[in-house]
Amino acid sequence: MGVWAAFPFAIWFFLAVECVPLASEEARDPARALPRGITAAMGVLLVLAVLMLVFTSGAGGSEAMSASGNPPVEALEVAGAPDALSDVVNYAGLFGLVASFFSIIYAYSRQTFALSRAGYLPRQLSVTNSRKAPVLALLVPGAIGFALSLTGQGAMLLNMAVFGATVSYVLMMVSHIVLRRREPELARPYRTPGGVATTGVALVLAAAAVVATFLVDVEAALWTLGAYALFLGYFAVYSRHHLVASAPEEEFELLAVADEEVR
Repeated sequence: MGVWAAFPFAIWFFLAVECVPLASEEARDPARALPRGITAAMGVLLVLAVLMLVFTSGAGGSEAMSASGNPPVEALEVAGAPDALSDVVNYAGLFGLVASFFSIIYAYSRQTFALSRAGYLPRQLSVTNSRKAPVLALLVPGAIGFALSLTGQGAMLLNMAVFGATVSYVLMMVSHIVLRRREPELARPYRTPGGVATTGVALVLAAAAVVATFLVDVEAALWTLGAYALFLGYFAVYSRHHLVASAPEEEFELLAVADEEVR
């Protein structure tokens, strides 16, 4: 059970790294830059996760760390490190947490903007200001998140975030497998190493993570499923009748191809 309970926290190391592709519209050469960006990000996170596992349990002992809410700092304290060093590590973690907020803000605003522009969410959320920033896509989800933070249910919100992410991972893996089978000739500037086999492994791990969240925090899982049901209901009743036939990025691609043919 301890392994299953560790699943959501292990995923938290990598949570939202899949949002790197949301920067595609800001990148000059997304086919080249985004794979490099997400591969570098995952590499850094993997190294840090291994270091955290080895050094915290090595310094503080696995038994003490199993019940720790702040493993790096408490490991230093158990090992007898100076208070100044513990303070530095503690503040470094705090600054890292704040930095992750900015990444998540960027990611949710772009996701909300794209879904709104395509008609899945209210169209007002994709309206931009004079500097082309999706103001409401930034403010509305942020306000919802801030309101939820005031509930004092930090652990449950963390598990809700992980559960929502793992469900999305399952859907992404299934989508990738289906797309590779239905559109084998589709232009792919970047191809997943290992192809469908790699995706299959990721699918199994994501499904296991979904199960782990249920085992660890049933209430968080049920609340997340309720949110999914709410959005699916909105889609069934309203948004599926107001979808944009062709997304702007698809129209831009068609225009670019037509321009090349004319030249």
